[in-house]
Order: sequence, then structure tokens, then C-alpha cells
Amino acid sequence: MTEDTTFIPAETRQGTPENPAADSRWGLQELLSDGPVTGARAEAQFVGSWSEDYQELTGLIRQQGLLAKQPRYYAVNIMVSLGMLGLGLFFLTLTGSLWLQLLDAVFLATVFARIAFLGHDSGHRQMFRSTRWNDMTGLAIGFLLGMERTWWVEKHNRHHSNPNQIGLDPDIDIPVLAFSEEDALSKRGFYRLIVKYQSWLFYPMLSMEGMFGLRLAGILYLLRHKGKYPVVEQLLFAGHFVAYFGILFYLLPTWHAVAFIGVHQLLFGLHMGLVFAPNHKGMPILESGNDMDYLTQQVLTARNIKPNPLVDFMYGGLNYQVEHHLFPNMPRNRLCEAQKIVRPFCLARSLPYHETGVLGAQREILSFFHQTSAPLRGAPSGSS
Repeated sequence: MTEDTTFIPAETRQGTPENPAADSRWGLQELLSDGPVTGARAEAQFVGSWSEDYQELTGLIRQQGLLAKQPRYYAVNIMVSLGMLGLGLFFLTLTGSLWLQLLDAVFLATVFARIAFLGHDSGHRQMFRSTRWNDMTGLAIGFLLGMERTWWVEKHNRHHSNPNQIGLDPDIDIPVLAFSEEDALSKRGFYRLIVKYQSWLFYPMLSMEGMFGLRLAGILYLLRHKGKYPVVEQLLFAGHFVAYFGILFYLLPTWHAVAFIGVHQLLFGLHMGLVFAPNHKGMPILESGNDMDYLTQQVLTARNIKPNPLVDFMYGGLNYQVEHHLFPNMPRNRLCEAQKIVRPFCLARSLPYHETGVLGAQREILSFFHQTSAPLRGAPSGSS
């Protein structure tokens, strides 16, 4: 969801979002969500170049039809997720046991994560050809989760445009985390104390992200900006909290509701953090203004998690992060097929295609954060 502005005059465009190779001038934002952006976010536009290798890879992907929209797949996923949500709420009407209610909170945290993955996919226009249908789906999901959609998509687009690039990727511009020793040494006050022990505090901070970080960022955004659908987004954002708290305090005794909210929100934040953190954290950090081509930058900065049915389910397809970053509007259910093309293509060109297991990714992340904060603990530079 972005402003209706353009990088390139419409009459000069020869490519399409599904075929960027047709014209190397096609802005990366055209691939990311519902349209291009300029103005305050102009610095986030595509900074690499469409290399011949990427054009060749795009041709191989298109030959297999992997960029075609999958509306039926997403319709089924939406219905299943809504059914799971309804089932979780219905269960609360059947039991007065706090422990069963908290077990239901665990279940609904997973349901919320699945709905969030659908919101991510709608933001990338993976679901439908129609921008309006993607918008409406995303707004509905924003209401269900209490997320401000325009803020999130704009931030996420900037990340996709410049992954792990200093000064351009908002996902490495986080006050309570340091992504280099220099960044750690620049922290002051409370932030410096947190960063000093960031590897120990990483998981607690992830769990708080859903309850506070994302929601507070959405509130601040609405106070400063209008959003793509100003009135609708404000009403839906406020409506979520009225519905969420209203339903829970109506169905449950007060302290049961409080406990339910705590467990539900903390586990939702942790689930989302455990999915999104492995995508890039602990991977190479790039200096601002690097001249790396698009293919190299996206592959170098992304980490895949080895797939299996459980991982695919819990990660919402984002375990195929290399493929997702190379083709952001590719439907989730085609990423596995794309990997069969992308991985050998990269390895044949000596591109560092990185894939590891769930635990391996967490070890890499924690080791990275422990090392970057070492100077604050008086440890030698580079110490782990």
C-alpha cells in the first residue's frame, strides 16, 4: 500500500511487475506491493541494477509460470484461517478453566501469525491481480490483527529495496539492537544498556514486539500521516481494539481475560519474531551507496531455513527468503518450486546461497548480536 505516484512516466515503461527483465528501468517498488513510491520514501527506490544473470533467472521463473497469481490457493487459506479463528473464539464459550483458556491463547497466537502471513502476502500483491482486492484483503487483515497497514507496507518496501543496507533498511535501524560494533558504541543511556546484553535479551524483546512495538509504531504513524485510506484505516485500527478487548472481557472473567491477553500477545510477537528475524539478521551488512547488482544484494543478505511441512506451515513460506526477495510478488505456494531453479542458478555463479536449519539460524543470530555488542562488555573486538 503506497502512494499513487511513479518513478518512471507510464509511457516509457515496457516491462511489467511480473517481467522486470523486459525493461531494466522498472523500479523495484513496482515489484514489492501495490505501486511505486516517491517523495519522503524516494531514497528507498531500487538501488541496484538488473543484471543479465537476473534477467536470465527471471526468464527461467516465467517459463514455469511461477509468477502467476494464485487466488484459489489464497481463498482457501483465508477461509481456513478464519475458521481457525472462529473455532478458537468458540472454544472460549465452552470452558471456564483458566488453563484451557490459556491453551486456547497459544492456539490463537498461531492463528494470528497465519493471518499476519496473509497480510504480508497481500501487501506484496501475491494474491490477486487487482490492487483493490489486495488492498481490501489487507485492510481486513489489519483489522483482525490491530496492525496499521500503510505504515507496515511502506516500511517493508524500504526493507525489500535495500536489505541490510546501512541508512536505508529500516529493519536494521532499531534503537535497542546494534548491527555492528560501531553501532553498539554509538548507543547511549538506556539503549546502550540493552544493547550491551542484546543477545540475552533478544527473545524477550521479540515477544514484546507484537504487543507494543508494532502497535505503537502504527499509532505514531496515524498521528503523523494519513495513510492510503485515511478514515478507513483509522476506524479499522481503533475497531480492532474495541472488538478484541470487548470480546475477551465479555467471554472471560476479568483476570482470566488479562492472563489470556498476556499469553496470546507475547506468543504472537515471539512467533512473528522467530519467523522474521532469521530472514536477514546475522547476514552481511552493506554500506550505504554500494553498487551491488540486485541479484547479488538480495541473495547475499538473505538466509533460507531448510523446508519441511512443519517449517513451511509455521513460517508461512518465508523460510524461502532468498526466493521471496528475488521475486517479492511470487505467490507463497510457488516458492518451493522456485527454489529448485534459484539455488542451482546461484551456486553455478558462485553466489553465496545460504540455507540452514531452524536452530542453526538462531545460533547464527545470537552469535552475531553477541559479537557486535562485545565492545560494550569490555571484550576484545571481534570476540564472541
